[in-house]
Amino acid sequence: MASPVLETHGLVKTYGHGESEFQALKGITTKIWNAESVAVVGKSGSGKSTLMHLLALLDAPTQGSIVLSGQMTSQLGAREFSQLRNETFGFVFQQFFLNPQQTVLENVTLPLKIAGVSKTERNQRGMETLEQLDMAEKAKNKATTLSGGQKQRACIARALINEPTVIFADEPTGNLDTATGEIVEDILFDLHTLRMITLIVVTHDEDLAAKCQRRLIMQDGQILREEHGVTA
Repeated sequence: MASPVLETHGLVKTYGHGESEFQALKGITTKIWNAESVAVVGKSGSGKSTLMHLLALLDAPTQGSIVLSGQMTSQLGAREFSQLRNETFGFVFQQFFLNPQQTVLENVTLPLKIAGVSKTERNQRGMETLEQLDMAEKAKNKATTLSGGQKQRACIARALINEPTVIFADEPTGNLDTATGEIVEDILFDLHTLRMITLIVVTHDEDLAAKCQRRLIMQDGQILREEHGVTA
C-alpha cells in the first residue's frame, strides 16, 4: 500500500499583526502520497504558493504540523532539518535562479557543494545528470548564454543532482513559450514516471494541472476540493 511522503495537519499561516494581520492558510490538512503527481491550483492569493513553501520546509507554519516520511518536522534539530530537506527535495522555479558568473556545471552541482561532496564526485554526477537532459555540451557555458528552455533544463538537472524523492515545480513553464514549455513538462512527467519521483506542481495553468494524477483546488487559504485522474 502506498504511504504518504508528506502530511499536513491543521496548517495555518498568518502574516502581520493586529489590523494588518492576514491569514494565508486556514487549517490545511492533506496528504501527498509517495510517487504521485499533484497539482496545487488556484488564483493569485489563494494560498497555493504559501502551501508549497510550507510543504517544502522553506517556511514554518504559524499553527499545525508537517510530517515528512513519518518524521514530525517540528521535532528535528536545525542541522537534521536542513539535511533531510536537502536530501529529499528538488526545486524547479519559474525564475531560474542560475548564477550568471558560473558555468552550467557549477550551477547544477551547487547542492552537492553545499553537502560537502568532493569536486571530482560532484563534477562526475553533474555531467551524468546533464547528459540525461541532453545538456552535456553546455556544461562549460555560462548560464547567460543559454536559451530559456536550456536554463530550465539546467534547473531540472540541479533539482535532480541529489536524487530527491520529491520535486517541487513552481510555475515551471511560466517564462517559456508554448512549445518549449511542453518539452519541459514532458521532462518532468517522464522523471515522475520513470524514477517514481513525487511531483508537486504549483500552477494556475489548467492544461498543466490536468496532466497530474490529483489536483488540489485552493481558494482563500483553503483546499476547496480535490480532483482525481489525468484529464489531459
